[in-house]
Amino acid sequence: MTPSTPEAGWSSTGPGQEEATVPVPGAAGSGPISHAIFRLARLHRMFAGQLLRRIGLHPGQELVMMHLWELGAQRQTDLVRLMDSDAATMTRTVRRLEQAGFVRRRPSLTDKRASLIEPTAASHALRREVEQSWSQLEDLVAADLSADERTAALHTLERLEHNLVQAAAESSCTDKEPARPDGDQGHTDGRT
Repeated sequence: MTPSTPEAGWSSTGPGQEEATVPVPGAAGSGPISHAIFRLARLHRMFAGQLLRRIGLHPGQELVMMHLWELGAQRQTDLVRLMDSDAATMTRTVRRLEQAGFVRRRPSLTDKRASLIEPTAASHALRREVEQSWSQLEDLVAADLSADERTAALHTLERLEHNLVQAAAESSCTDKEPARPDGDQGHTDGRT
């Protein structure tokens, strides 16, 4: 069983120097940043789960609630877009939040085919606890970072995210334009 302490997965090699004790497989050796992101995301989700479980939520549900608290009632399709999720995942998330009493559905006044997901009074009582959990998670993540290091870390993470968003957009564009049989990219409808 993997230890669930902040120190789990790390060993100190000297003052201020720590390295991952989770072995990096040889196949991941050419992607050290990607492997570090994987490890960080796994630990972050584990700690988020521990903090949120205390208030009856699972990781990701609090993000849906944050959007609902901020924006008010939303169509489920809008939540999918806001969360960059998929319909099936959002359906499960909303259903679980509804069963827990944190959201309810009501018919849309403007679109008879849609229903709106809105936060309940019980969820509003939960908001402060969610904010406290996120504050605790932030303290765990950035425990020994100075204000300048926190700013630099956030900037680096934003740059990494931008790189992936840009790569996804470029991939989406190339997926829409299939390669021609001669290997050239372009229109396949006879236009040149």
